Amino acid sequence: MKLWAEPQSDSRFVVVDDLRVHYKRAGHGPTVVLLHGSASSLHHFEDVAAALASSFDVIRPDLPGWGLTGPRADRDYRIPTYAATVARFLDALGVRSSAVVGNSLGGNIAWNYALEHPHRVSGLVLVNATGYPEKSVPAGLRLARNPLLRPLLRLAMPRRVIERNLRSAVGPHSDIVDEEMVERAHQLMSRPGNRSAFIDFVNTDQPDRSADIPCIAVPTLVLRSASVDGQHFARDIRGAQEMVHSEGGHLLPEEDPQWVGGAIAKFLDSREGIEEQGERA
Repeated sequence: MKLWAEPQSDSRFVVVDDLRVHYKRAGHGPTVVLLHGSASSLHHFEDVAAALASSFDVIRPDLPGWGLTGPRADRDYRIPTYAATVARFLDALGVRSSAVVGNSLGGNIAWNYALEHPHRVSGLVLVNATGYPEKSVPAGLRLARNPLLRPLLRLAMPRRVIERNLRSAVGPHSDIVDEEMVERAHQLMSRPGNRSAFIDFVNTDQPDRSADIPCIAVPTLVLRSASVDGQHFARDIRGAQEMVHSEGGHLLPEEDPQWVGGAIAKFLDSREGIEEQGERA
């Protein structure tokens, strides 16, 4: 059995905000940062990262509360706090400018980061991102908000519950939820402090910054599954491009990494071409 809850041969760590942040880095070229969603880990972008590494310097952190990074001592899981931590994480790695890609929660963090640090974002890719108040809440998150269940879920997160939540997050024709994926999610959720971090995150009152989304001023690509509701990024961000996947679910980077990776590479390559033309002009 693979030990997902232990560092791998390509694991790296850096101290940020008193956290030992776990990340992986591979490839050469312009930097791309991949931010996973809630109750997930950097493994979520494994295949997308592999596809991008031939042309890009790809960085994947385990966000605070998840994976091998683990919980914050201050239990602060507000989106602006996440965005500030990402900024300090990139500072620690010496990265001043990068493209930022985020799925779900990671997308929410990504567009908040772009609002706060537009000069540091060469391109923004939102994959089934959150941030609008009308977006529906997954069943697993609703379960974790139940005041009767919260204390129990801090003690144990049954494997069958994790499997059910994963299956509910993918498209109807997806077969990616196998024994390995479930075991990975269960091992990582079972690491000390991660279950409580999940409960704390789900029950954190998040500020509604959706009115600020039209202020995003960086080149943006929106990747959305047709089944995902409550998204208006392509409408609200000036000049944003949008691609819609007809069959994907919420976990699009794992369901169709070739489609996601190809879309990201094409978008970022076009940005590089525009910048090169501007430099020659």
